[in-house]
Amino acid sequence: MKEAYTVDQTFENTDFSQLLKGEYENCIFRNCNFEYADLSGFTFTDCEFSGCNLSMAKLIKTAFHEVIFKECKMFGLHFSECNPFGLSFIFDGCLLNNSVFYKTSAKKPRFKNSNLTETDFSESDLSDSLFSACDLSGAVFDHTNLEKADFRTSFNYSIDPSVNRLKKAKFSLSEVHGLLYKLDIEIDRD
Repeated sequence: MKEAYTVDQTFENTDFSQLLKGEYENCIFRNCNFEYADLSGFTFTDCEFSGCNLSMAKLIKTAFHEVIFKECKMFGLHFSECNPFGLSFIFDGCLLNNSVFYKTSAKKPRFKNSNLTETDFSESDLSDSLFSACDLSGAVFDHTNLEKADFRTSFNYSIDPSVNRLKKAKFSLSEVHGLLYKLDIEIDRD
């Protein structure tokens, strides 16, 4: 069965069942429902998802190349199962709670104004990443490459410097306790 190749299309209020498996290039998806959808093997290049629900979608060998997600609900996604080749994305105003980026390597990922509660970044390469105004409550950073990452405006993170690579990473003084929590010291936050 031949897979679809779709370019320069806008999909609004579309349900996953209306999409053909294949490659989508320079497409816009607005207010679409992909909850529990099987996006395995799909390729998205230079696409934008805006106001979509992708929660619990299957992403086995899914390719995301220069993809932007704006104000999307994305609970429980396993980005670790995506096609790693050329993986590149921006998240702006997204809910990524309980998502998994385990061993993921993405080109300069951007997380802006997003909720990343209990998201797993273990063993990922997030070098040169940006975490701008993100809530990282319970997010897991274990043997993660965070070199040159920028956390200056994010909050609620707990990152152990002894098991993560942090060379030239940027943090704000007001949230430095997120780096020192393992030392069991008291920090006055006045």
